[in-house]
Amino acid sequence: MTARRIAYQGEPGANSHLVCQQAYPDWEPMPCASFEDAFAAVENGDADLAMIPIDNSIAGRVADIHHFLPTSDLHIVGERFLRIQFSLMALPGAHIDSLRTVHSHVHALGQCRGVIRELGLTPVVAGDTAGAAREVAESGDLTQAAIAPPLAAGIYGLQVLRDEIEDEDHNTTRFVVLSRDFEQATSGEGPVVTTFIFNVRNLPAALYKALGGFATNGVNMTKLESYMVGGHFTATQFLAEVDGHPDDPGVRNALEELAFFTTEVKVLGVYPADAFRAE
Repeated sequence: MTARRIAYQGEPGANSHLVCQQAYPDWEPMPCASFEDAFAAVENGDADLAMIPIDNSIAGRVADIHHFLPTSDLHIVGERFLRIQFSLMALPGAHIDSLRTVHSHVHALGQCRGVIRELGLTPVVAGDTAGAAREVAESGDLTQAAIAPPLAAGIYGLQVLRDEIEDEDHNTTRFVVLSRDFEQATSGEGPVVTTFIFNVRNLPAALYKALGGFATNGVNMTKLESYMVGGHFTATQFLAEVDGHPDDPGVRNALEELAFFTTEVKVLGVYPADAFRAE
């Protein structure tokens, strides 16, 4: 049988590739050049699922994803948290003292400032961490290094000069798993997260009234993100996440109350909470 495919943004060896391997070890990871391509791969049937980063504990939200989700026809069916670890890698035969430049994604460079400053390296921005490792491997230049996940070193034949070089040991990225099909988690079989978007009228206290039902029904809201809609500077659309299932009385009552003060409510996913949340 043909292996099922899971799409991700980036080149082989990226953190998204790593979390695909961890979560779906028997599936075929499918690299995509952009987030838009990863979404499209699932929408057109080239892939069964997509593994997409949505938040990072240091860099914050992944802005592109927050804009794709409301307009996409895909649904969130799961989540994964990945502790981000970066290594300093270079061609075999290179030595730390001979390095002059270090290549990586702008966020990775920003999350490894300490080692870059310590070694006096000149940072060079690349489009992707794993792509930076590939470019260093192809360069043949012993003065170039890359900051990338350890997985990339084995893929591109680089040697790791230092492990775990990130500045913060709490650096964690949350990924969501996207599917064409709406697969709702079963109520009462463990912690559940419900993600939804809603639009409020641009009126005084509209958001306060819309969210009041979650407070009065004892529902914990873990995310609330605002959007600019149609180029206007008035925030009328929001992405929200709550602990609980829509069949739970508190969540059900809160969503019903939300509908009174909004023009649209769209549930993006009802899925099992990752065990990381309980740690």
